[in-house]
Amino acid sequence: MAVSGIISAVVIGLILGLLGKLVAPGKQAIPIWLTIIVGIVAAFVGTAIARGIGYADTKGIDWLEIITQVVLAAIGVTLAASLWGKRQVKS
Repeated sequence: MAVSGIISAVVIGLILGLLGKLVAPGKQAIPIWLTIIVGIVAAFVGTAIARGIGYADTKGIDWLEIITQVVLAAIGVTLAASLWGKRQVKS
């Protein structure tokens, strides 16, 4: 993978992670690096689901694929926030 591919994956992961944070209910107190990782994973898994079902290769913008990725990012951010919160020490 080229450097441009890595940079674009990080940028898309950041965008999807932030969109997932906006869609997810409640407040998610997770660091930005975790948001980016969740977004990158959501992008890859969402694309795989879209290709598996058969709606990834449409003309124009693949809105269903983007919606799938954002929903997966919201689920991922919610899960990460719940696991991150349990990790914190409560006194």
